[in-house]
Amino acid sequence: MSKTFLITGVSTGLGLAIARRALAAGHRVAGTVRTEQHAAAFQALDPDRARAFILDLSDADRIDPTVRAAEAELGPIEVLVANAGYGLEGTFEESSMADLRHQFEVNVFGTVATVKAVLPGMRERRGGHIFVITSMGGHTTFPGLAFYEGSKHALEGITDTLAQEVTQFGVRVTAVAPGAFKTDWAGRSLVRAPRSIADYDALFDPIRARRQALAGQGIGDPDRAGDAILTLLDAEKPPVHVLLGSDALRLVTAGRQRVQDDFDAWEELTRSTDSTEGGVTVA
Repeated sequence: MSKTFLITGVSTGLGLAIARRALAAGHRVAGTVRTEQHAAAFQALDPDRARAFILDLSDADRIDPTVRAAEAELGPIEVLVANAGYGLEGTFEESSMADLRHQFEVNVFGTVATVKAVLPGMRERRGGHIFVITSMGGHTTFPGLAFYEGSKHALEGITDTLAQEVTQFGVRVTAVAPGAFKTDWAGRSLVRAPRSIADYDALFDPIRARRQALAGQGIGDPDRAGDAILTLLDAEKPPVHVLLGSDALRLVTAGRQRVQDDFDAWEELTRSTDSTEGGVTVA
């Protein structure tokens, strides 16, 4: 059955691949882009079922009107793929507060505002599927990506909570955490904070050089990611959290084990803080 999608960030990368797969499957797709050139290219994919809308997620006041315009063109949004965002690379100490604010303005606040714009309609119609594209960095961490991974951890937590609240209305929510895909994320789409502290050279210079050298060479196939989204859309019981890519599975599993190792090693201390007089747990 044909559905109406809204996909943010369809100029390149995963957003474009997901949109192409959705169009090929017969769906209608409203996609957001940031330039007129990208808008024309996107609508040329399918003049009947593809519509492009200019939107920068940092412009919060434009998000709701853009969603309303998309619905006026193609009908009520039944599937949201909140994909738009960007990465900031830099050590914690060398990245500025302005860097942090803009990273969250786009990746978190812009994404949440987009979900808020489509959710009331889905709730009232008692149906819909919200996909939030996070990252394997929303489950584990790597040096030099503190602010980016912080934004993705925030989205994972928000999405998990949202899923628990709206399942009663027939609205499905899935946080999709990709690994490294053959996109330009680590190339021109990655903002790099300038280096200024020599103490980090030995740790971080090789990491930055490797990311630059391997940009666009990830193991993940964007078209297969698009197919995966359609598979999840058709699933009887889709997951709230899903990883895309064998690298994501390997690295997230290892990262979660490091956390579990800390919990296990300090279990006695953890339990020691309970009141000797008993009490009530939150759940």
